[in-house]
Amino acid sequence: MQNSGESKTGFLGRRELDLPVTIFEVMSRLSDEHKAINLGQGFPDERGPADVLDVAAKAILEGWNQYPPMMGTPDLRQALAAHGRRFYGLDIDWKTEVLVTSGATEALTASLLGLIEPGDEVVLFQPMYDSYLPIVRLAGGVPRFVSLKAPDWSFTRADLEAAFSPKTKLVLINDPLNPAAKVFSRAELELLAEFVQRFDAFAVCDEVYEHIVFDGRQHIPLMTLPGMRDRCLKIGSAGKTFSLTGWKVGYVTGAPHLLQPVAKAHQYITFTTPPNLQTAVAYGLGKDDAYFAGLSSGLQAKRDRLADGLRAVGFEVLPSAGTYFVVADVSPFGFDGNDEAFCRRLTAEAGVTAIPVGAFFVQDAPRSFIRFCFSKRDEILDGAVERLRAYFTRK
Repeated sequence: MQNSGESKTGFLGRRELDLPVTIFEVMSRLSDEHKAINLGQGFPDERGPADVLDVAAKAILEGWNQYPPMMGTPDLRQALAAHGRRFYGLDIDWKTEVLVTSGATEALTASLLGLIEPGDEVVLFQPMYDSYLPIVRLAGGVPRFVSLKAPDWSFTRADLEAAFSPKTKLVLINDPLNPAAKVFSRAELELLAEFVQRFDAFAVCDEVYEHIVFDGRQHIPLMTLPGMRDRCLKIGSAGKTFSLTGWKVGYVTGAPHLLQPVAKAHQYITFTTPPNLQTAVAYGLGKDDAYFAGLSSGLQAKRDRLADGLRAVGFEVLPSAGTYFVVADVSPFGFDGNDEAFCRRLTAEAGVTAIPVGAFFVQDAPRSFIRFCFSKRDEILDGAVERLRAYFTRK
């Protein structure tokens, strides 16, 4: 019998002990310690649309504040079905094909727990958002990796041949892709769709940045390609669409046979999401085209502002087709170390925090790319560039 002086660590499962601290937490702590400008963590520093905030506040005071339906409020689910029809021509039954979750990460968790059986293989594209692999492993899935390479972050038929097998249950794709700021082309998606159908698999599509694409590009949901309507779960995020990441309102769209096991997992994770926030998101999804165009154009201007500043300092900046991020190559500085060491030094000595792209890989990680977030106020971006300019001038 354990006495009172013994460690309680033994009560933790190996799974919990093996989970790493995220690179975002590591770099944010370091940023706080050095009072750096944090361009590492990806969230806007503005308040979001005033009218959407007003609807949420009014709904608290005048609306329903008890449990809403487990699948989500009817008004939000109807709004999501209308959104799919408006932007992508999808015919969605809001009663059976839409689920509201407490953020996109919960949507991913419920989707993977609902669909993966122990031993199922899951195809993952690297670089990948850091929560993907822990969730796949938590569900008992076996990861198979496709390593994307800079600067175009594409994949080949041979890459997919090496990753897919008769044991493949699903593929998890992030489009637009964080951290690489990649927007997949129709040709790339068609090749992926071919393999999903050939191996009788499913696709979980993390499309939280669907409205943040640049230079006239159009986001193409994998679900809209021939033969994919009944094989895809499409995940979206009000946090990204309305610059309200703290609200944690996500949603999943998919055929009933795919959505049902996801909903069963969801009911034991969070069960539901604050009703006033659902009311506000339903309102926001009905905003006019100018709002969605403005979201994209405003962030594109910030991308250009930061990218131009980084180039002037001496970074080689890779193309950014969407998301909140630009990736920069630090090779021109001749740094004798890897990307994480560079980010640590940049935080401590220059007072600017970025994220090492290698942290988004399990294998084949590049060592000279770092990610900056540009969804910040212009004065913050300019201040970061000025600190970097001063630092590299001193060196």
